[in-house]
This record gives sequence, C-alpha cells and structure tokens, in this order.
Amino acid sequence: MNSVSQRAFLGVERSALGRPWRDRLDIAGLARAEALAQVEGVPDAVARILAGRGVAASEALSYLEPKLRDLLPDPSVLLDMAAAAQRLAEAATRGEKVAIFGDYDVDGACSAALLAIFLKQAGARPRVHIPDRLIEGYGPNSEAIAMLAGEGATLLATVDCGTTSHEPLREAVRLGLDVVVLDHHQAPEQLPAAAAIVNPNRQDDLSGLGHLCAAGVVFLTLVATARELRRRGHWASRGGEPDLLAMLDLVGLATVADVVPLIGLNRAFVRQGIAILRLRQRPGLAALLDAAGLDGPAQPWHLGFLLGPRINAGGRIGDAGLGARLLMTDDEVESRSIAAELNRLNQERQEIERAAVEEAVAEVEHRLGDAAEHPVLLVGSADWHPGVVGLIAARLKERFRRPAFALARHPDGGATGSGRSVPGVDLGAAVRRAVEAGLAIKGGGHAMAAGITLAPGQEAPFIAFMSAELAANVAASREAEALLVDAAISAGGANPRLLAEIDRAGPFGSGCPEPVFVLPAHRLADVVEIGSGGHLRVRLRAGDGASIGGVAFRAAQEPLGQALLAARGEQVHLAATLTLNRWGGSEKAELRVLDLAKPL
Repeated sequence: MNSVSQRAFLGVERSALGRPWRDRLDIAGLARAEALAQVEGVPDAVARILAGRGVAASEALSYLEPKLRDLLPDPSVLLDMAAAAQRLAEAATRGEKVAIFGDYDVDGACSAALLAIFLKQAGARPRVHIPDRLIEGYGPNSEAIAMLAGEGATLLATVDCGTTSHEPLREAVRLGLDVVVLDHHQAPEQLPAAAAIVNPNRQDDLSGLGHLCAAGVVFLTLVATARELRRRGHWASRGGEPDLLAMLDLVGLATVADVVPLIGLNRAFVRQGIAILRLRQRPGLAALLDAAGLDGPAQPWHLGFLLGPRINAGGRIGDAGLGARLLMTDDEVESRSIAAELNRLNQERQEIERAAVEEAVAEVEHRLGDAAEHPVLLVGSADWHPGVVGLIAARLKERFRRPAFALARHPDGGATGSGRSVPGVDLGAAVRRAVEAGLAIKGGGHAMAAGITLAPGQEAPFIAFMSAELAANVAASREAEALLVDAAISAGGANPRLLAEIDRAGPFGSGCPEPVFVLPAHRLADVVEIGSGGHLRVRLRAGDGASIGGVAFRAAQEPLGQALLAARGEQVHLAATLTLNRWGGSEKAELRVLDLAKPL
C-alpha cells in the first residue's frame, strides 16, 4: 500500500495546520476492506482500519486475536542467546550476586524489574542499579561498576543499555565480572567485550526482531533461561517455575512507552500485557494507576500517557531508581508511597517542561528565524533540566514537524541533549555518524529518538552536519506529510459500540497508527480552555442535533488551538481520534482533536 493515498478526503488540500487530508485507503486498500467485510464478516469500520494497515482478508482473524503462542519465536534465533541463558542459569544455580544495570526510562525500569524478579525466584541474588541522569548519565560507567564489583557481584547484566559501552565493560571484565548485555539500541560494527550481547539490532543478528524493546528482549531471555534451568532440573528444588506470562504487564508497558512498532510479537505483548494489568496483581502498577486517577479498566493509551510519564519522572528530575523499585516491590504500603512520590514528581516535571517549551519555541521562532530554513532544529539553555530536554525536543518536533534537538548546556560550554525525529528520518543512525566524524563525544539511539553529548565548540558543527545529512530525508518527509483519514463518522455514530469494534483492531501506536476519523460539516458549538496545561475542550453538533465532546491537548497557544477558537460557532470538518470516557459509572465516546478544515 502506498504510504500516502492520492485521494483527497472531503477535498481538503490545506487544513488549519497547513496539510492535505488523504484517504488512507487507495484503490487496493478499498478492495482489501471490501474483502474483509464480505469474506470475513468484519464490521465496515474495522475492515477499513485493518485494510489501512495492510491486513489481508486471510490474515484478519489471526490479526484481531494475536496469540503469544503463535507469535513467540524460539529465543535461540537471537545471536548470543544460548550463551546468555547459560550464564544466567549458572548464576541462579550458584546463588550468585548479579548486578543489573538499567536505563532510567520506562523500558529500562521494566527490563531491570523483569530480570531481577526472575533471578530472585530462580535463586540468584540480584541487585539493580539505575544511574543518576545528572551525575552518571546514560549507560554503564566505570565508577558504578567498581562499586557493584566491590559489593560482591560476579555477573553484570546490562539491560536497555551497554551495546556501545566499550570502556566501562572492559573495566568490568578487568574487575573479574562476567558481562551479559540485553539491549535493543542500534549497534556499531565493533561491539564491547562481553560473555554475551543479545541485541536484535546487532549488525550481525538475523533474527528479524529489531522491533522489540529491551523488555521484549529480556522476556525472550527469561524464556531461554527458564528452559536452560529446566534442562538442568533446577526448578524441582525451587518449588516450580516462575509464571512468565504474569510478567507481561511489564513487557506491554515498556513496549508502548518506548514507542516501538506495534507489529507482530509486540502486538501480542501489549494485548496480553493489558489483560494482566487489568487484574491489578502487581502492587506497584495498581498503586500508580490509583495515583493517576484512572477510572475503569486500563487501556493501551493509559500505558503511554498515564503510567509511562510517572515512571519516567523519577529518572528525569528525581530518584532514578524509583520506577524499578515500584515495579519490583510486593509491599502495598511501599507501593503507595513510591507511587505518590512519582505522581508528585510528574506534576513538577510538567511545570518545568511547560516553561522550558515556551522558551524553546521562542528561540526557534525569534532567534533562528524561519524554521523552514532549518531541516533540523537545535536549541539549548543552561537553565533547562537535563531530564526534560527529550520532552522539549518532542514538543518542537510536533510543532514544527521536523527533527529537533534540545540541549542542557554545561558551564564549560559542553552540553547533553536529546533529539526526536519524524517518520522517514533515521536520527539515531545520523547521530552515530556524527560521533564517528568527531562532532560529538557520544551519542546514539533509535530512528525516532537519540541522545547526544557535545564538547565545547561542537554545537555549530554538529547541527551543520545533521542538517546536511538529513535535509533530503526531511524534505521528502514533509512532501509526504498528510493527515491520513480512515473514515467519516457523525456525532451520533461515535458511540461506545463503535469504539468496542475499533478496539478489536488494536492496540494502536507506533507502526499501527490510531484510527483517524473526520466528522464532516459539524458546527463547532463551543471551545473553552480547561486546566493549566493549555488544553481546549470542544463540542461539536451535527445537523440532526446529536453532539459529541472532545479535547485538543496542549493546543491553546498552538496553531490548532487558535484555529479552533477562531472557528467557534462555525461549521467545520473536524479530524480526531476516538476514546472512551468513563465518568460516574457511564461511558461515552470522546474526541481527541487533531485538525480542522473549512467545508468547501
């Protein structure tokens, strides 16, 4: 299927946000949708959604009900998996002290918790270390490794990091530690010394599992290690094997929060993970859902927008280890205490982020001139907290629709920062090329996100290099930029029954975009700002009198918000996604506003 159909949706060639609207279904897609509806009996709305994501009629049933047993590969397809499983199994049978070094984001916390919980149940003595973002930075460092070795660790397992950590892992080996790396970040050709490096994004790995997050890699490693321990007869002495399926709440959470593609095995991880999460068996996640004020069963978007930011808040502006501790504890009192602290830190993070984003936008608009002249944006400040620069970059990317970097500048003239990209522009690979060219001290990441550390004087040559490297891809991305619409619906047709049908085609996220609907020729009856986050609440009314409410998040000072306020009382085409709002025991559909256009 073409990524962008040529058919204008409702004839909209330039919306309020300056982009064309296109029907997600081209001619071949329409044929697939018809086959799905007629041959498989899939409801029309679901048929259009599936067809728009490349699902054929013959694949419909397996896609709508992804089974882990059908999609889970033999872990040994991953390079070095056998060596990793054997070394971890030895640690369990010998009762070794295992140092687990994780990243300070959700994927890192979930990965560390998964491995620690399993190893403890298997008989090892795990000890988790999450680095302080300000003091230690990302990834393993020699000082922390020396501390862990001094505590008696004989095995170092790095999760969601370690693939590029040559010097620290060399130091670990020198100190007598065996090293197992469980990671998913893009890897250089030359890998560090280790007993095993399990990473589907190794250049020599042919598993085809590069879409997994680190927690997905760790889960496969646990499957392999449990199998190895079973072969050794170990579980008989432990009273049975751990329930790995019960750990999928952590794998699903990490998969959504790390924004990896929701395809294949990842879809099954999230589907099953949501089912486990709804059982509320993990005290830490149950407490965090309560702290976030969730009313009703957890939905996939709650993982990314309610749980993820709160777990991340510890690593951004507080104690980096809070998230992992919350996920590992069985104590309900401790769970409530940590969840309350993470909720408080998240509120503080939101305030810090709001002020910094305003400053960053002003810098782009006033100091850099016309943003269109800059294929890649870079802004920085000595006043920005290093824990929020990734969020600043994300907001700039959303507003200006091009890759953006935000830096926390150091007193010596150096800086650390994060970048966020747009579809079709591989930021992580370009950052690695900049490091290889001597234009950054260190850096790397994924196609859509990257981290960098710059020495004094490197800012200007770094951004010049990135702009030259990515200009053509950014231009192509902007040429292809269009809002892809799945279907038109009315206010009266947007109801919980439709949402239940749509939910069957989920979960939605990276690689499987959330369905976009247009409500054509509805009157924008009301627009009002709510809360302190710049959100706008809207109400649309159809010609038959039916109405539906919605929210445009963080839009009040943005072009979308200005367009909504200007169109109040007028008839508009409104583009939005749908979500289920549960309040006071009732359920109703609600819009998440994306764009609007004036009827021709």
